[in-house]
Amino acid sequence: MNLGLLEYGIVIMAFVITYLATNRLIPLLIELKREVLDYHKEGKKFVAYPGGPAIILGLISALLVSIIITNDTRIIAILGVVIISATIGIVDDFKSLGGRKKPLILLLASVPIIILGAYEPNLDFLFFGSVKLSIIYPLLILVSIPVTANTINTIDVLNGVSTGFVIITSIPLLISLLLIGDGSMVLVTLILISVCLAFFQFHRYPSKIFPGDSGTLTLGATYGAIAIVGGVELIGVFAILPAILNSFFYLSSMRDFVEHKNIRVRPTKVLPDGTIEAESNENAPITLVRLIVAGNSSKELPIVNTIFILSIVSATIATIMGILTWVI
Repeated sequence: MNLGLLEYGIVIMAFVITYLATNRLIPLLIELKREVLDYHKEGKKFVAYPGGPAIILGLISALLVSIIITNDTRIIAILGVVIISATIGIVDDFKSLGGRKKPLILLLASVPIIILGAYEPNLDFLFFGSVKLSIIYPLLILVSIPVTANTINTIDVLNGVSTGFVIITSIPLLISLLLIGDGSMVLVTLILISVCLAFFQFHRYPSKIFPGDSGTLTLGATYGAIAIVGGVELIGVFAILPAILNSFFYLSSMRDFVEHKNIRVRPTKVLPDGTIEAESNENAPITLVRLIVAGNSSKELPIVNTIFILSIVSATIATIMGILTWVI
């Protein structure tokens, strides 16, 4: 499986479009007074929001061209996932859908994969081989896209985390797909990484723009779609394990689907010097960030780096699993 100059050109195009769109979007959002408070900074620092439209533009543009040159129906399915999840995210950015309603509506984002049959109903287990799940698999797809979308959305609480996290955890998918020899999915994965890299230039600490739900839901749904359509589902699950655990801790402690902006007691608090420490109130939700600073308060950037280190560890394990699964 070899990508040609045209395919690499699409990947570069995705980066350029996202970068230029984000660079233009920041002053526009500021002019429109579309800014939100950056809770984890000393003082009152406001950041442009949402940056999702730039991410969406980069993804859709590159996927459209990819469909033309590959004529691969599976990419049409992924494009459908992007459009639906992006639409839901944009609506949520401007009119909150609520913690319970949003996961249910996101079920719609799974539909293009199911309708177009862009999947193989198999799960490949290390050492145990492939298991066929003809009847159950479509139901798993229906649930998986909302889960990955909300998982990436939930972990996006610090500068640069969501885009940096997706970049790191997409690498195991990329390596596994290279081993399988699936050129179309390799291309789509590179597009996702490229879009994230472009947006990360503005999203990294200290952030100039936040992706918003339109950005994080779209990235998470796209990640899930690639894992399903490419047949590397279990690799994808292990790669994003820190984010999955974060969602599990949050939901189990809150016992409900509650938006971060609607929680009564935040999991962490910011001291006057910008140091972040864990909230001692027992009603505060348990999150990955709260656990990281539980015994040792810290500034924001070291916490971000700790999350990236955890994601590198999980991505490394997922990569090893992928190599063992498709080489042995």
